[in-house]
Amino acid sequence: MTGRLSVDERRQLLAAARQAIGDTLAGRPISPLPLAGEFGRRAGIFVSLHTHGHLRGCIGYPSGGDPLGESVGECAVAAATGDPRFPRVTPAELADLDIEISVLTPIEPLSDPADVVIGRDGLVIEHQHHRGLLLPQVATEYGWDRETFLVQLCLKAGLPRDAWRHGARLFRFEAEVFGERE
Repeated sequence: MTGRLSVDERRQLLAAARQAIGDTLAGRPISPLPLAGEFGRRAGIFVSLHTHGHLRGCIGYPSGGDPLGESVGECAVAAATGDPRFPRVTPAELADLDIEISVLTPIEPLSDPADVVIGRDGLVIEHQHHRGLLLPQVATEYGWDRETFLVQLCLKAGLPRDAWRHGARLFRFEAEVFGERE
């Protein structure tokens, strides 16, 4: 994976994510990071929020249309306030949130599912109007093997569990994953 972030850049992105959530919950506008250096790089990004080890929200931009310095705050706020699976984060919860950021490589077609490497590859599936994405760390966190990862990807997209074998298009990417718990 190219374009790795320094330890300081990782800390700045994590701090910007936390600040954006805090500002939004307090009714203040968020301020993006300066778009110099790596923060001006356009890359896919996801922000995952956890509370006491449990997922509390996760939203991202897979395609990387905006610079990291802008999208990190937007994704953090969306994960805290707009993930339809969870109620909106409250100001009282902010101190208990653990923030994790995944910066994605470009998404590329995957011709052979046997090439998927658990822990390295994230996956996207598309079929008709269905689309689903799972970050690379998800398979590792749940102890999934390759086939289970593909089945869970199908289910996330609202597809039959074997759609990956029957005409759905698969894509892969890698991610630089870091969080406040490091």
